[in-house]
Amino acid sequence: MSEIIGFVGMSHSPFATMTPPTDPSQPGGAFLADADRVAAAVADLAPDAVVVIGPDHFHANFYDVMPPFVLGVEEAIGFGDFDSRSGPLPIASQLAWSIRDGLAADGFDLSLSYSLTVDHGIVQSYEMVSGGTPIPLVPLVVNTAAPPLPSMERCVRLGEALGEAIRSSAFAGRVLVVASGGLSHWLPSNDPREVDGERRAAVIHGRKDVHAFTAAREPRVRAMGGNPDARVNAEWDDWFLKQLSAADSAPITALGDAVLEDNAGSGGHEIRAWLIGQAAVGQPLRWTSYEPVPEWITGMGIGTSFEVR
Repeated sequence: MSEIIGFVGMSHSPFATMTPPTDPSQPGGAFLADADRVAAAVADLAPDAVVVIGPDHFHANFYDVMPPFVLGVEEAIGFGDFDSRSGPLPIASQLAWSIRDGLAADGFDLSLSYSLTVDHGIVQSYEMVSGGTPIPLVPLVVNTAAPPLPSMERCVRLGEALGEAIRSSAFAGRVLVVASGGLSHWLPSNDPREVDGERRAAVIHGRKDVHAFTAAREPRVRAMGGNPDARVNAEWDDWFLKQLSAADSAPITALGDAVLEDNAGSGGHEIRAWLIGQAAVGQPLRWTSYEPVPEWITGMGIGTSFEVR
C-alpha cells in the first residue's frame, strides 16, 4: 500500500519559463523564490512518486475529442511549450494502473493514455517541486479549457476517490500529490460556440498540426506579458485559499461555473486541479505564499507541502 506524504498546490504560467525574473523584486520573483523553498521541502519528504493534476492548453486535447479527465499510465512526453521542458518524463506505471483500477471501481471511467503529451500545465509544477530530480510521475489531466467542464462537485468526488486509490495501491511507496493551476485570471474564450475563424478551427482541429498551431499562438501569448492591467482578483484568491485551509470546499463548489468565472475569470476554472488534490489528501491546506502578478496573467498561490505520516 502507498502512503500519501504531502500536497503542493501551485500556479503555472508561460512567463515563468519564457521570461523568468532575474531578481525577487521583479514580478513573479517572490513566487519562484517560494517555489525553491517548496522544492527543498519536497526533497526532505523524499517521495517515491508524484501524482500531478493539471490542465492541458490545446497541446494534447482538442475539441475533436475533449475528455474531462485523462490519466497517463505508461509514457508521458513534455511538449516544450513556452520554453518548458520537452521530451520523455519518468512514469510510475504501477501506481498509475492502481489509480486507474481504483477509480474505475469507484465509478470513474477516465480516458486512458499509453502515450500522453503534457504541456506546461503539468510540466512546470512537476519541475518546480522535483527540483530537476527525475521522480516518477503519474499525470492526471483535467479539462479546464471550456465547456463541457467536469463539475466542481465531481472534481471533489474524484479527488476523494483518487486518495483512496493511492492509499490502497499495490505500489508500496511514498506519494506526493501536486495540483497545478492558476488562481484568478482572465483569458480569451476557448469555447467553440463563442469563437470563430482561425481560432475556432485551431481549438477543434489543432491536433492535425499542433506544432504549427503552437508556433502561431506563442508570439501572441508573449505579447501579453508585462501588461500591468491584466486582471487578477486577489480578494477572491485569498477567499479560495482560506477555504482550502479550512478543508471546506463546499462554499467553492456551491458557486457554480458562472459565478466562479465572474469572480476568477475563465482561467479560474483551473482551480479544479486544487480541488481534486486537496480532496485526495484530505487535509487542510497550509499556505504561506501568494503573489498577485497581473504581468504574468495569473495570481500565483503556493500551498506548502505537509507530512501526513
